[in-house]
Amino acid sequence: MNWLHYSPLLPTEYQVDAAHWWWWWKEVLITCALSGVSRKALYARGVTKQQMASSRCNLRIQGDDNLQSMLVGTVMRKIKSRTWKKQRYFKLQEDCMNIWYKSKKAGNNHSTFSVCDVETVREGHQSEVLQSIADEFPPDRCFTLVFRGRRGNLDLVADSPEEAQSWIKGMRKLIENVENMGQREKLDQWICDWFQKADKNKDGRMNFKEVQDLLKMMNVDMNEHHALRLFKMADKSHSGTLEDDEFVLFYKMLTQREDVLRLFQEYSSDGQKLSLTDLEEFLLVDQLEGDHTRQRAMELIERYEPSETAKMLHAMSIDGFLMYLCSPDGSIFNPHHEQIYQDMTQPLCHYFISSSHNTYLIEDQLRGHSSVEGYIRALKRGCRCVEVDCWDGPNGEPIVYHGHTLTSKIFFKDVIHALNKYAFRVSEYPVILSIENHCSVEQQRVMAQHLNSILGDKLLKTILDGKIPNRLPSPEELKGKVLLKGKKMGGLEDCVNGTAEEPFNGEVSDEDEAADIDEEHLRNDTLRRRGKKSKQHLSKELSDCVVYCKSVHFSSFKHSRAHAKFYEISSFTESKARKHIRETGADFVRHNTRQLTRVYPSGLRTDSSNFNPQEMWNVGCQIVALNFQTAGVEMDLNDGLFSQNGHCGFVLKPKFMRSSESRFDPENPQDREDYRPFRLSIQVISGQQLPKVNIKEGSIVDPLVRVEIHGVPLDQAKQETKYIENNGFNPVWNETLQFLIHVPEMALVRFVVEDYDKTSRNDFVGQYTLPFMCIQQGYRHIHLLSKDGTSIPPSSLFVHIQITDTE
Repeated sequence: MNWLHYSPLLPTEYQVDAAHWWWWWKEVLITCALSGVSRKALYARGVTKQQMASSRCNLRIQGDDNLQSMLVGTVMRKIKSRTWKKQRYFKLQEDCMNIWYKSKKAGNNHSTFSVCDVETVREGHQSEVLQSIADEFPPDRCFTLVFRGRRGNLDLVADSPEEAQSWIKGMRKLIENVENMGQREKLDQWICDWFQKADKNKDGRMNFKEVQDLLKMMNVDMNEHHALRLFKMADKSHSGTLEDDEFVLFYKMLTQREDVLRLFQEYSSDGQKLSLTDLEEFLLVDQLEGDHTRQRAMELIERYEPSETAKMLHAMSIDGFLMYLCSPDGSIFNPHHEQIYQDMTQPLCHYFISSSHNTYLIEDQLRGHSSVEGYIRALKRGCRCVEVDCWDGPNGEPIVYHGHTLTSKIFFKDVIHALNKYAFRVSEYPVILSIENHCSVEQQRVMAQHLNSILGDKLLKTILDGKIPNRLPSPEELKGKVLLKGKKMGGLEDCVNGTAEEPFNGEVSDEDEAADIDEEHLRNDTLRRRGKKSKQHLSKELSDCVVYCKSVHFSSFKHSRAHAKFYEISSFTESKARKHIRETGADFVRHNTRQLTRVYPSGLRTDSSNFNPQEMWNVGCQIVALNFQTAGVEMDLNDGLFSQNGHCGFVLKPKFMRSSESRFDPENPQDREDYRPFRLSIQVISGQQLPKVNIKEGSIVDPLVRVEIHGVPLDQAKQETKYIENNGFNPVWNETLQFLIHVPEMALVRFVVEDYDKTSRNDFVGQYTLPFMCIQQGYRHIHLLSKDGTSIPPSSLFVHIQITDTE
């Protein structure tokens, strides 16, 4: 195939497959233009791709004193605690993508981290570690690098304010560069990184042995004869080594996407391009785009086709076709659901609400570390209900920690400061502050004072319009507000009438996990002693801060129907919730159409593990609180459910879960009036650049793909492909898995890639979870996430999705 005809930026030797590499050649031309040297002259001078990368970096930093200073390097103090403060030499590497620093750890002379892994930079004393040394180092010399996922922050102190600013501004510039990278640049950088790892002697070229080592590093176990054949084909200079541009050709031959090429040729009228009509047909027949396919085809050509020649012909080359399939438009997740698309004017109880448990903990429940960082991380993930476990602290200041354990302690006021700063950065919809109150009346007053003085107008203290409503307000009405959930004297009616003046004498916290441990028959005297509940007064000042989320003890669904108010909320431990689901699931659904319900993990989960949230969502429980610090399938499901609707932390429940007349029973979904099952067919075609999970030298991934359906009991299912031996780089399965989905509105689909092991448990490679209702049909890429829920580009799966009505 003559790729050149529609990829004019590619040299003749790259006719094998133009995909991915037009961007690099474009940069060659840009570099030539800026330097006043022809491309041919550059080759004659022996300019390599590594040197080109260096040129790109130089162009990026010209005029930027901060980046130039970072390239020289700086000695700074790395701070881990008030007593652990050690000097390290930090330096930006020449690729402008990695930070190198010298470490004195045994057996490790230096460490590096990628700019891609840094989420943001905080100036001054904006971490607990830096606050602890505030009396020693001024804020203008301090800053914190915040990493993605669950990785700990890096706290640094520079020798001068100028050096600190240089790194703060420089890092922000680099982070911005990464965020603005296109798909091609990211892939280009990925290849550059691998080349540099394999180029042991740093001479800008690799012999066949180095190439073989690189293939193993990249998860490829290739036949030596085949690898040598590709090596010789790429060695245009016949030098016995691959220089950078020759390595590009070698990599391109290695990564030819036969699956995409076949699809392209199937729809291409002339085998060279997709005409506008060809692309229209593909969008209509396979992608099921529906109406306005001609306009859609024009948009995709304009957006993804790199060749100006092809654009002028209203056509798409194989390069543009691949870029479209790898883009958000070609993703399995419907991009229309990336924005807020649901009705946000319904009562709060009509939504699932992203919720965390013991938010202050970033480790286990017995000896773990408490930190305001737990709140910051949860809020940045879209969490809309956070928990604060409050106890009397020193000098009249309430503290937050997991009571009667060895977890560290933080001040309540620091939690509220973090809430004030981060509550509405990701989502403008309300945050519920769930208080587990163990404080004396005096310190409850201090809590109320901090809530009022720090949050100010953000704290909701009165009903919205001054009139007693008959239902909860909506997320739309509560934008920018913090709602306190806790015990309250009297009700909303008493507040308006001013009659609730009597002190509340009773248990001020309706959640006592210690008591739950006793109830679940844990035979451990040390923990059992925690289970003694104390009767204490409730401060009026704190009571007045509770409006629409009054915590009450739950008696029965019958009692609730007869007596409960819409603003009352009950909390259940997971075991109690499961008991009600088993015995009266349909009643639980009806209860949750009127009131909020919170479910939290058992006190037995001292390791901060999580329960399956799906069974709680199945009966309409809105506030299903999970330990956000613990990765696993439960948090994957939580992230998957709340990945829709703009990641705002609120997801509208299905209509049959919002009506007070609902008869929906998750155990018998077929009894529903509007019962309409669907058949889901998933052809797992191939995988691309799966990460290596076993650090053992020479180990290659044997990947398999498992598809799991999480939903009502009748929908719970899983199927998996066979495993592909020794190929995590470009495995091909071409297997079809089929599922019957009875309640599509409640189903989540989880794609899991594992490294097969016949003697032990399979290793996790990557996953992606999304709501069934957000799936795009047709040929789609699934961009895999790590165990922490962060992206791991360029790892992906290529699938074909078909959804059919069973009627």
